Amino acid sequence: MSRTELQTLAERAVDLLGGEPDDTTLRRYLHGLPGVDAVGLEQRAAALGTRSIKTTSKAWALDRIIELIDLTTLEGADTPGKVRSLVAKALTPDPSDPTCPRVAAVCVYGDMVPDAVAALGGAHGDPDDGLISVAAVATAFPSGRSSLAIKLADTAEAVAAGADEIDMVIDRGAFLSGRYGLVFDQISQVKQACRRADGTYASLKVILETGELNTYDNIKRASWLAILAGADFIKTSTGKVQPAATRPTTLLMLEVVRDWYRATGQRVGVKPAGGIRTAKDAIAYLVLVAETVGEEWLQPHLFRYGASSLLNDVLRQRQKLRSGHYTGADYVTID
Repeated sequence: MSRTELQTLAERAVDLLGGEPDDTTLRRYLHGLPGVDAVGLEQRAAALGTRSIKTTSKAWALDRIIELIDLTTLEGADTPGKVRSLVAKALTPDPSDPTCPRVAAVCVYGDMVPDAVAALGGAHGDPDDGLISVAAVATAFPSGRSSLAIKLADTAEAVAAGADEIDMVIDRGAFLSGRYGLVFDQISQVKQACRRADGTYASLKVILETGELNTYDNIKRASWLAILAGADFIKTSTGKVQPAATRPTTLLMLEVVRDWYRATGQRVGVKPAGGIRTAKDAIAYLVLVAETVGEEWLQPHLFRYGASSLLNDVLRQRQKLRSGHYTGADYVTID
């Protein structure tokens, strides 16, 4: 994204809001959105989770899941060696099968970005082109409890080190107390801090931490607020708070990006993160995407799984399918 494109998006947000994005204007807009029918949302998510998939599509689905994974290590004990091991797995998920695709990205703390970039070497780049991005969590992840100056410095340092994507957390306390203008301003300024020396921008994923937002209405409002402020992706969770990603919450966020696209023509990505551990679960999320926003969203710049253990189960199921020992009897399936 260029500076001109970013300015256009900001102008579009002002047009939609009917004024500058202060607390009053944002409250009027966000609280004017239709309320969420919680029962209906959960019923739709459950129904989509029972769809069936043709046997010939299972191999495609498993490979596509791998191609959409952000392989993650976000522990205080992370070391350069652990990051190199993570990158090795990202590059060659299944050493026994050279046809196995690569993951979309590796996601690390900001100080580990140089190690990830160095380990990727020539494979560092756009996952839509078969390469691997480096994503960095920033803005005092996972709490978001720091000054704006520190959040901006955290972001700018990671981008300067080679991060292609920034996963920021919103100030949930500010959001829940109705300080929408503050949240908007912080997202907008972090987006500006994603600017590279060449004038392009790292992709910004805005983490809502849905497990702390309490209601579906709040999740819907936070999703709209993040997109209005310039998010390239909206992301459910840090993975540090429960509940993390759920199908109803992800469905709701997909409906928001669908409605945004219909209103503006701009596509925004969605990233469920935390708690998606099995291929069966991941396939159910593919269904949510395909049925809500369309199959064109099933590509790395529009949908990701935030996961640390999902890849292992997908590889097991993929090996079973190749060996003929996989029946798919316990899988959510797609017609």
